[in-house]
Amino acid sequence: KEVGLLDADIYGPSIPKMMNLKGNPELTPKNLMRPLKNYGIACMSMGFLIEETAPVVWRGLMVMSAVEKLLRQVDWGQLDYLVIDMPPGTGDVQLSVSQNIPIAGAVIISTPQDVALLDAHKGAEMFRKVHVPVLGLVQNMSVFQCPKCKHETHIFGSDGVRDLAKTLGLDILGDIPLHVNIRETCDSGQPVVISQPQSDAANAYLKIAMEIVRRLPVPPA
Repeated sequence: KEVGLLDADIYGPSIPKMMNLKGNPELTPKNLMRPLKNYGIACMSMGFLIEETAPVVWRGLMVMSAVEKLLRQVDWGQLDYLVIDMPPGTGDVQLSVSQNIPIAGAVIISTPQDVALLDAHKGAEMFRKVHVPVLGLVQNMSVFQCPKCKHETHIFGSDGVRDLAKTLGLDILGDIPLHVNIRETCDSGQPVVISQPQSDAANAYLKIAMEIVRRLPVPPA
């Protein structure tokens, strides 16, 4: 399957670092940007267009314009899936994306703590209001296991996302543990599913990905 990844976090793009990609996109003869590619995934991010440490100090209209360009002025080619990584909240980015392209489904990701769940709840309700199906929720940083004694600690709480899923009438798609390997592989630009494909952390991501694909509507032939 051909997969594209759009980093729609205009103010804090992180996909370039996590996917170990640098450089400016080339332009096609039709003046479209070519995504940068690594690990078989075509990626586009605001981070490719600005210096790594440069802040993006823009008002809402400029952010909406940037999102539209990242959607419309990129030569994605023939994709089976386009994954859009959005920032937290219910702001200009979410509104721009939902108004510009048809979305097959949204996935809400949150830690189990109450403060994060407030935003997750609002995010789910926002997608419902703009008629985007919510496929389910993912509980991130669900549990920390001590690497020495194997004792498990629920640092951010244990069942917050599950309780929210029940409130919203949605399913839990999976849990991502709080693990040093995930942090290290993200920082080094070597995703854990690539660098440690047999690990429990990689399996957690793969199970969630398969569950998402299973719930997506079948594309027209």
